[in-house]
Amino acid sequence: MIIDSHAHIFSSLSGFGADGELKPLENGKAVWSNGEVIQLLPPSYEKTEFPISSLLSVMDSNNIDKAVLLQGGFLGFDNYGIYEAVKAHRDRITGAFTIDPFCRNVDKILSNLLLKDIDAFKFEVSTGCGLMGIHHTFPIDGDMIYSIYKRLYGKIRTIAFDLGSPGDESHQVEAVKKIAEDFPSFNIVVCHLSSPRRNQDENIKKELEMLRKDNIFFDTAALFWKTRIEEYPFNTARSYITYARDIVGAEHLMWGSDAPSTLVQVPLSEQLSYSKGIFSEKEEEWYFYKTAEKIYF
Repeated sequence: MIIDSHAHIFSSLSGFGADGELKPLENGKAVWSNGEVIQLLPPSYEKTEFPISSLLSVMDSNNIDKAVLLQGGFLGFDNYGIYEAVKAHRDRITGAFTIDPFCRNVDKILSNLLLKDIDAFKFEVSTGCGLMGIHHTFPIDGDMIYSIYKRLYGKIRTIAFDLGSPGDESHQVEAVKKIAEDFPSFNIVVCHLSSPRRNQDENIKKELEMLRKDNIFFDTAALFWKTRIEEYPFNTARSYITYARDIVGAEHLMWGSDAPSTLVQVPLSEQLSYSKGIFSEKEEEWYFYKTAEKIYF
């Protein structure tokens, strides 16, 4: 059994980040407002779109049973699309809503989203495609966003954070620890194993030790890309996963793909197999399925 704990969909690309808006071109390409063209999907995708049907097709081709939709600024917020996907495929798909806390009508937005039957939120705060790419740096344990956590507390189970990489102003690991302590019934997920780059072994160990708590979990989505550039089997990413296994335990770790953009660099089959041999059979059950089942489904 396999759950992809970190995937995305989009029917209409509406990304926004530090480089402005991200709009679709043909054959899987997209263009930022600064003029940079990126290969967002494999070139075989004639249209630059990845709806839920495309995700399900990729999942079926790779024997993936379920997936968690964690939208963010890179592809664009799509709370309604996530809600529709979950409603139509509840046996296989769940997800997290997301918001911009700077919206003037944030209270109305929250009131509407809390009416929906989804009990997770994601805050992509990174300085690239996250909230700190389009707003000034703010503390994720400050009064403004704490008021949102308080509003969500007792109403949802899980909050996921994309913090960006060490050295980024958004990479506020100590704040995550405080949030986990102040809101103990939340499951807190740190996406991408906190996005370490290469040659950051001691730092990732320090962060994992700091965040070793019962209610903090990690997905490893796109870890091989965060530590680029290396060839399969991505030895740096394997080392970081090994540290995480030893420090926080496999029951606090989840495999994820970050599809569809990672499919450009690495086939999903290799994304699934590169961590093989790190875990025992029992630990693999947690890593590939049971942790995500527990906190998202």
